[in-house]
Parts: sequence; structure tokens; C-alpha cells
Amino acid sequence: MTVVVDSGFVLALARRRDPRHAEAVGILAELDEDLVTSPLALADLDRSVADALGDEARHAVWRDFERGAYAVRWWADALKETLAIAGDHPGLGLATASLVALAGRVNTRRVATFDEQFRTLTTPDGEAFVVLPADR
Repeated sequence: MTVVVDSGFVLALARRRDPRHAEAVGILAELDEDLVTSPLALADLDRSVADALGDEARHAVWRDFERGAYAVRWWADALKETLAIAGDHPGLGLATASLVALAGRVNTRRVATFDEQFRTLTTPDGEAFVVLPADR
């Protein structure tokens, strides 16, 4: 099975002083699934880590991606699907919309996130997301 990972979750992993850090580390240790994100979420993560923690932490996250800790998926119709999802949800950013589209592409309801917005969203098949770590 696959778990879609959002930038806020990885940021909490990287930021040891984040109040959600221990919870993120705990769920990561429990997961035995492939972790996947989108290029849009990766770009958001890159900016967020650099802004919050600096270049050293940013490069550490890059190394995590290089060693395969997280896969990055994109496909021919990804942008079209992402824009359609964002268009159906006023206020939804493209990074989050891309993760919804990705969940449909990899056929999962599981998302590692601290973003409560996923509680109001559904997969492209209309199913509620399983929000980790909250729903474990």
C-alpha cells in the first residue's frame, strides 16, 4: 500500500522543535508502506524547510529524496487533474490538490499530514481520507 505525504508532515519530521515532531517520527516508524508525494508538494516543502530551518536542513531533505525515502510521482494528465480538483474546492492550493490527484493515481486513501483540510476533501473516487497520524 502507499501513503501520500504532504509537505507539512515532512517539515514536522525535519523540525525537531515542532510540537508535532514526535508524533510524525512515531507514525513514520510504524509505516511499512511506500511514501509518495507530488512535485508541487516537494517544491512547497523545499521552500518551507529553507524558510524555517535554513539550507543545511534543506539539503538534508534533498538527501532523503535522493536515497529514496519518498517517491515523487507525476503523470501526463496530472496538471489537468490537479487544476480540476483545485477548481472544485475554492481556496485549495495546487500543492494540496496535486496530493488529492496523486491519491487517486496510486489508489490510496491514506495521507500523512497535519493539515485538517484533508478532513473536508475526498479522494477522486469520493472516499474520505485516512489522515495519519490522527486516524491510526
